[in-house]
Amino acid sequence: MKTLIIAEKPDMGRNIAAAIEPKAKNHRSYLEGEQYIITWAIGHLVGLAEPEAYDAKYKKWNIGDLPIIPDQFKLVANRRTQEQLKVIAELAKRSNLIVNSCDAGREGQHIFSLIQRHLKLRHPVKRLWISDLTPETIRKGFQELKDAAEYENLTKAAKARSEADWLIGMNGSRAFTTRHNVLLSVGRVQTPVLALIYDRQKQIEAFTSQKFFEVEGHFLQAETAYKGMWQGDRFTEADKAAALAAKVKGKPARIESYEVKDVKEYPNKLYDLTLLQREANGRYGFSAKKTLDLAQALYEKHKVISYPRTNSNYVTEQNIPEMHKALTSLQGTAYDTWVQGANRNLVHKNNRFVCNPSKVEDHHAILPTHRKASNLAPDEQKLYDLIVRRFLSQFYPPAEYKLHTVLTEVEGERFKTTVKERLSLGWKAIYAELKKEKPKSSRSKGKDEEEEEEEITVPFRVDPSVPVVCQDAVVKEKDTQPPKAYTEGTLLKAMESAGKQIEDEELRDAMKDSGLGTPATRAATIERLKQVGYVEMQGKKIVITQKGRTAIELIRGAGVELLTSPEMTGQWERRLNEISRGTASDLQFMDNVKRFATMIVEKVRAQSRADRLAFGEEGDAGRGKGRKGSGRSKTAASQTTSAGAAAPKPSARKQASTGAAVAERPASRPAAGQSAAAPAGSPRGIAACPRPGCGGVIFMGRKGYGCSRYKEGCRFVIWKESYGRSLTELQVRALIEKGKTAKLKLKTEQGAEVEGKLVLASQETGTLRIEQ
Repeated sequence: MKTLIIAEKPDMGRNIAAAIEPKAKNHRSYLEGEQYIITWAIGHLVGLAEPEAYDAKYKKWNIGDLPIIPDQFKLVANRRTQEQLKVIAELAKRSNLIVNSCDAGREGQHIFSLIQRHLKLRHPVKRLWISDLTPETIRKGFQELKDAAEYENLTKAAKARSEADWLIGMNGSRAFTTRHNVLLSVGRVQTPVLALIYDRQKQIEAFTSQKFFEVEGHFLQAETAYKGMWQGDRFTEADKAAALAAKVKGKPARIESYEVKDVKEYPNKLYDLTLLQREANGRYGFSAKKTLDLAQALYEKHKVISYPRTNSNYVTEQNIPEMHKALTSLQGTAYDTWVQGANRNLVHKNNRFVCNPSKVEDHHAILPTHRKASNLAPDEQKLYDLIVRRFLSQFYPPAEYKLHTVLTEVEGERFKTTVKERLSLGWKAIYAELKKEKPKSSRSKGKDEEEEEEEITVPFRVDPSVPVVCQDAVVKEKDTQPPKAYTEGTLLKAMESAGKQIEDEELRDAMKDSGLGTPATRAATIERLKQVGYVEMQGKKIVITQKGRTAIELIRGAGVELLTSPEMTGQWERRLNEISRGTASDLQFMDNVKRFATMIVEKVRAQSRADRLAFGEEGDAGRGKGRKGSGRSKTAASQTTSAGAAAPKPSARKQASTGAAVAERPASRPAAGQSAAAPAGSPRGIAACPRPGCGGVIFMGRKGYGCSRYKEGCRFVIWKESYGRSLTELQVRALIEKGKTAKLKLKTEQGAEVEGKLVLASQETGTLRIEQ
């Protein structure tokens, strides 16, 4: 009898075979040597069964049959990969020991556990738990195999996560879909993430930009010139700012106070997966999924980085020698200059910025291995470069500065100057050739309140005892800025802290256990939101669609706001982490989830049906063409995940071809005093149609704001993109109800920039014009 090794993917299986059974014979779906048989799972070979496996009546979606809460969850083989599952079953018959060599994490543990349970394998099991796939690490891992019982709590957490997602996804999706006759995907993690995007979009739309004015003083003391910002309440009137500038211009001044302090900026933390995804999105525009796929290839195919699906930014004492070995291996590469300048003494077990075992659970931070990188694809090289530079920076001293703070008084007015004098680049020298390394943000100030900080490389010094003159004073006109739309990078940051706006990195570390999803699943959640048509990308920006808006409003309107709560879902994730550590009960967790799933169904059952127009184009959830009849939509994959559950696609309405129909993705935001054009509790339009005698309702579509009576011939539409502006709901409502907007920065048809109001020129068609 031999030992059967089950890896997660073929590449991993081949890497293991090359390290411990180099002469193993290749049988296509497995490799066999004298001692070991090595095969693989190809991802999820086994999953949780669909509801119809419990009762044939569940083939038809009926809200009266809900909730569906199995006593015991059934498992089913994935039809696409069932041949590989049969291979594993046959190989197990020739084995007396199994080694679980799936990815060393919760999902890898789950993949193996499903195979083991479905095939009813009774073999003793050992666990291979390694963080990179170099031959040395693999061989060492096999010398130190763990007993499977050590990971029993992790298996319980993985099982609880999967079954909780099934319960919330299946019951939530079926309840909302059947109640409103539109495919609506609901999920334990997906829905609160969508709520984050929805709430940010509402903040942006409700924001009204205001002008303000700052006064900048230009001072001279002997040969030293410097600038300072006036300290006082923000000016909202230009003439008052101009009066202050005139008051101080050309007048003698004095230095009220001068403070100098030494500042050190230490290297940024090593990468965990989420931080790597955020920075790759910011620098290269990579989606979270693309970064994960690239990182997995660097780990599994090229073996040049350690295990990427980690949530730790630190290493353990055992990793320190490996870091030094990896540094040596970078000699003679494109990074040779930085290797030569590295100070190995800076990376040691007592450096808590790098080595902090208490913050390393399953896996340490992402590191380059000692294998030299070659034949990397361009995007793989970009990601590898990010990882290597971050690694190398740990061997460099901090960047050093002198921070000068000057308060200058002139004519009773105070101006503040902050100058950052660079003494030594330190670790930042590694990034000097790149376009820009993002500066560390001010933790205590909002964007509008941040001081203008000037960084210089020449010595700076002023003398409080020497007179100063205010040579000039300049009025700067600025606009308050709305919150920024999420990018994948900033959404990942919000998911990591369950939506809490936390800038302090230590506090963010503390929140990691209660984030939305895990580093391994966040990319899939974002992709799921795109697939079901809840969000779309506009460049780097994530923009919620009308369907996504309506989904959140219906969920909250049903009285199940907790389903949209990032904080509550984050607490669920914390509980799953506690289960994996053995400090919480998986049975208690599942009891709570079952009660919550039941409550969702009860609340939705009592909800009024929404107007079909409220969901956008064709009122249909699918993107692209689904199969006819009661089959499943291609966009609603039958596999249930934390991102949501599968649902059948209702029949699509015939597409209208009028101009207004192009704009027809109706909004769900109710207008004050609007007539009951839809059942109570359902989303409604933003205003009544202004066309005389129409009686329709204006809804927001993908491209514009159109009338619900377009089929009856109403051609009223206000296009979102008008005169260089992307119009918000508030601005459109002002146009409809007041006939004009407030003053805006606009572009004429000839492309000239002007300031003026948009005016509703025609109540028949929605045509606009500029009024200056």
